[in-house]
Amino acid sequence: MSPLVRSLGALAFSQALCVSFVGVAAAQSADGAAGDASDASATRSEPAREESDVERRLRALEGELRALRATRPAPVSPAALAATSQERSNARDFAPAVTPFAFDQSWAPGAYAPATPSLSAGPFTGEIRLDAPFHYSFANPADNTISGSSEVFRHGELQVTQIGAGGDFYFKGVHARLMTQFGMYSQTTPRNDASASRGQWSLDDAYRYISEAYAGYHVDALAGINIQAGIFMSYVGLWSYYNFDNWTYQPSYVSSNTPWFFNGVRVQVFVNDRLKIEPWIVNGWQAYGRFNNAPGVGLQVRWAPTDSLILLGNQYVGADTLGVPGRIRVHTDDSVMARFYNNPEGALSRIAASLTVDAGCEFGDGTASAPAVSCGEQFFLGFMAYVRVNFYRNMFGLTVGGGAITNPGRYLVLVPPINGATAFSGTPYFTANKGDRFEAWDVQSTVDFMPTRNITFRLEFVHRAANVPYFAGPGGVTPPGGNQGTPGSMLTGWAPDLVPVEDRITAALLVRL
Repeated sequence: MSPLVRSLGALAFSQALCVSFVGVAAAQSADGAAGDASDASATRSEPAREESDVERRLRALEGELRALRATRPAPVSPAALAATSQERSNARDFAPAVTPFAFDQSWAPGAYAPATPSLSAGPFTGEIRLDAPFHYSFANPADNTISGSSEVFRHGELQVTQIGAGGDFYFKGVHARLMTQFGMYSQTTPRNDASASRGQWSLDDAYRYISEAYAGYHVDALAGINIQAGIFMSYVGLWSYYNFDNWTYQPSYVSSNTPWFFNGVRVQVFVNDRLKIEPWIVNGWQAYGRFNNAPGVGLQVRWAPTDSLILLGNQYVGADTLGVPGRIRVHTDDSVMARFYNNPEGALSRIAASLTVDAGCEFGDGTASAPAVSCGEQFFLGFMAYVRVNFYRNMFGLTVGGGAITNPGRYLVLVPPINGATAFSGTPYFTANKGDRFEAWDVQSTVDFMPTRNITFRLEFVHRAANVPYFAGPGGVTPPGGNQGTPGSMLTGWAPDLVPVEDRITAALLVRL
């Protein structure tokens, strides 16, 4: 029995005793003086009895009891209880127990995304992307071709770099991701992979319209462990493959010339909610197949000690020169991202910066056509650095930055598409032999308007330069009448118009749902 009920009972008992005592006393007094009081009772009335302290206390407690009964929650129906239990069960089925890196990372390069998914139902979270740009090169190439970029391809035209649909699936630890790619990426990304030419079957066509396709299993240990296989993003070079996610449309060379994807197996070990260790075994350096008989291996470590600081490191080793199994490639790609100011509701909303440094080399025995090299004569060294300032509740963004590389031997330099040249064909118009020097640098400025987290309007100016003619000039890189002979081959009486400097403007509409 509760203290309140016991108090009410005691007070009721006391009140009853008091009432009984008063009644008995009144009856005795009336019997003893009946005659004397008979005349008086006819001429005057009894005075009103005052409420006792006990009665007032009892009435107050009765009021409190009525108030408690009025605020008592309504009983929950069995159906409602069952629905709530099912929702909790679904939450466990449709997502891992712990979500690492759950803090807002949208300020970091390569990580901009909508605040919440707009297409989500049960175990599936959908995703739709559209990247529609207009690029203008001040060289005004006659064939409308832009060279030397893995993001920018046509001049003076409205194009679709990528339109993709897909999403993520998760059910009781089994998960998958699929993202398609249609548009320029489906043609230009496969041409940068020479491994597809080894052996039969058209690997470039088999994977042409896929940017991501992997599946795996999630283990609820530590902060989560994912075991995955398929095609997944590499993030070597910091910038994302998808331009919507980035601070700029055209990244500097250390990002544009390093892998966008890997095809293989990876294990993501989230040691805690701020540290990921991710080893890979992959076919090769942005490769659908193997270049030689050894796979590539690598490791990514991502650590966010605070919400405003992210450290990212990628390490890679592989044999990635087609037909030269004795040549080994090593590469390190390391970035630091920091947010220095954050006031989401302010006129000045955010200030952040990033620095990426890449270094690597090739070494080992060669062949008659590809002589042995050492790290002292064939290496890659470069950096890129950017500052990003957001204004008016993060609706406007301004990015400035750039970078530089040196790459003797040109083993990571993108082959210009001269007369249809690809990474496999190469071209004598732009050689990649031992000792061929390549040094380049760039600067750029990007302005973004982001009325919502699902759309970005982007305007960008880029200046790029190299120590040798490399970019498409006014005459273009396509022979009159179109490509002729084998891809990349020389033609009598014609040469591509390559220039050492490029200036261009990009206007783009970027959507992510």
